[in-house]
Amino acid sequence: MLCKVNPLCSLWLVCRMSPPCHSSALLLVIMVLAVAGAEQSEERSCDVIGDESSESQMERALLKKLEPLSHMRFNVTVEKGKTESYVYHFRVCREVNSTLHDFGGLVQIDRHNGKTTVIGRINETQVFNGSDWIMLIYKGGDSYGRHCSGEKRRAVIMISCKRGVTASSFSIISEEREKEQECFYLFEMDSSVACPAEDSHLSVGSILLITFVSLIAVYIIGGFLYQRLVVGAKGMEQIPHFAFWQDLGNLVADGCDFVCRSKPRNAPAAYRGVGDDQLGEESEERDDHLLPM
Repeated sequence: MLCKVNPLCSLWLVCRMSPPCHSSALLLVIMVLAVAGAEQSEERSCDVIGDESSESQMERALLKKLEPLSHMRFNVTVEKGKTESYVYHFRVCREVNSTLHDFGGLVQIDRHNGKTTVIGRINETQVFNGSDWIMLIYKGGDSYGRHCSGEKRRAVIMISCKRGVTASSFSIISEEREKEQECFYLFEMDSSVACPAEDSHLSVGSILLITFVSLIAVYIIGGFLYQRLVVGAKGMEQIPHFAFWQDLGNLVADGCDFVCRSKPRNAPAAYRGVGDDQLGEESEERDDHLLPM
């Protein structure tokens, strides 16, 4: 009877009657079982509401941005007095319990009676973002009983930017169930995946400064090596264009002295140049008497 509904079993019985077919059938059965096992072990991921063709590039980009959080599990315990105590289990675009195949991405467990309630499912996902946050919404949860007109539950997870942190501070903010419609559970958490990309582009001023410093370094190092290895200079003469820089330094010092007036104008100079005043007066003695009368 079982073989009537299982083609693999029928193939197995037929091949038992034909020994050459035995090894081929066994190999085929193993391959089919391996493929089926691989399909079962592969975890389901978020499916945005609507047809696949209607998914926007932004939604795909945001889901890809959330991928680093998919291997993590989050939970928070909430106690309401002495009669109510719940544990909320959450995964980003993955099922909380993949063995149940219920698409439950956020699940509530009653600690008193062990009852499990699916708050939102990953096969009914919405996602959008702002400048430093990402909003992940799981719809299609288990229906309310007497609240919210019996509609299905919905989980809203606000992921805020926090640099340097993969994920932390998962908590429940509130449960809005006093309305007639559009009730929801609101959660929040921090993660660096919600942060905008840092602008690493250099400004024009920075580029010019780096270029200038690089040219100065090449000039000093290259000139030093040339003076030492090619010209054979020693000491201060190894500095490229040493005479020019020395004269420039003297001119700068004179300019600073003129502008700042670090000494009185009538103060004598620290040095005296070679001028006409040092040549003395021309002698009045003449050699006219040596000429013949």
